[in-house]
Amino acid sequence: MREIVTMWRNTRMVVLTAVVAAVYAAVLIPFKIALPLIPGFTEIRPAAVIPVICSLMFGPAAAWGAAFGNLIGDFFGTLTLGSIFGFFGNFIYGLLPYKLWGAFFRSRGMGALSGRYLLAVLVSCAACGGFIGWGAHLLGLLPFPLLANIILINNLLVSIVLGPILLPGLYRVVRQLGLIYTDVMGEEAGRSSVLGAVLASIGAIGLMVLGNLIGVGVYDLKFLGMPEGGTIAGQGGLGLALIPFVLLLIAGCLIP
Repeated sequence: MREIVTMWRNTRMVVLTAVVAAVYAAVLIPFKIALPLIPGFTEIRPAAVIPVICSLMFGPAAAWGAAFGNLIGDFFGTLTLGSIFGFFGNFIYGLLPYKLWGAFFRSRGMGALSGRYLLAVLVSCAACGGFIGWGAHLLGLLPFPLLANIILINNLLVSIVLGPILLPGLYRVVRQLGLIYTDVMGEEAGRSSVLGAVLASIGAIGLMVLGNLIGVGVYDLKFLGMPEGGTIAGQGGLGLALIPFVLLLIAGCLIP
């Protein structure tokens, strides 16, 4: 996890962060204006593939780039208090692909993208959707199941369809240029904790599963003194119930 701080001492990583942020924002903005899914909150996002493929190439630069790029995009019609959670949710979205790859698949190449890529994408999309949906729910902006599922499905479909098309060719070019993050920062930056990856995965999937079960009334909140279904659109209830999985997700991301 140290690399997300130490990268700011590396000029090339800072430049890559700016490039990722600019490209992400540039692709996000037209769709925010033209094709909103929930006006003021989210939209159809072909740009969702950018943090994933950039994470596998640029590591921590993609995490920061996704966070800043999403924040820039929010200034064009979707800036709310929820943008705080959007910033960190997109940071996690750009962080987890390379962390999971470094923990589980480091010994394998980036050649054929199959189940390995799908696993990294699924967990990353669940983490992003779950964290942002949880934050919006706590603020009373939108029900968790609505926003979290839209983000998950949109990001997952786009990344599954476009990622295998874009990543292999781009990865070869970036490697030839010597800009893969492990080439820039050293192999140490590419090593990730298996424990951290497991905790983050449990946190991400747990957020989505439990959040949806509570949100649709399948799982009650009697242990919190709440009626069945709990508070679906306000502060408390579902939001409190999901805190353990949020903490697991954050802890998994922070473990070096």
